[in-house]
Amino acid sequence: MKLAVGIDLVQVSRIAESRAHFGARFLERIYTPTEIAYAAAAPDQTNERLAARFAAKEAALKALGLADQGVSWREIEVVRTSSGACELALHGRARELAPGATNIALSLSHEGDLATAVVVANQPEGPPPPQHRSIP
Repeated sequence: MKLAVGIDLVQVSRIAESRAHFGARFLERIYTPTEIAYAAAAPDQTNERLAARFAAKEAALKALGLADQGVSWREIEVVRTSSGACELALHGRARELAPGATNIALSLSHEGDLATAVVVANQPEGPPPPQHRSIP
């Protein structure tokens, strides 16, 4: 197993602009109904909560090696546990492509116009990269 880390930083104002410009179409493309409901439950923090979740999805793509793999934004979900902590739930293609990822940890934060997320996961060691040979 190898330790993999992903981090992302998002401007809260960019999420607010996307919501204003695209409305529900933006929200439904990126977030699950549960994520939307959680963010909307605190109207004065909706954009911050959405930005942190967007950052979490990006960080997860990086940590789990899912970038450019055809994973939908909604297949990576930030869920709250009964203790209030946030965790990642993988669905669909994300779950299929990262079956060996274990001990996935998530940390979210937002301050002012910035939201950030860090994802750390144990990943199985993949096959070694192909050896490149020079052609004479």
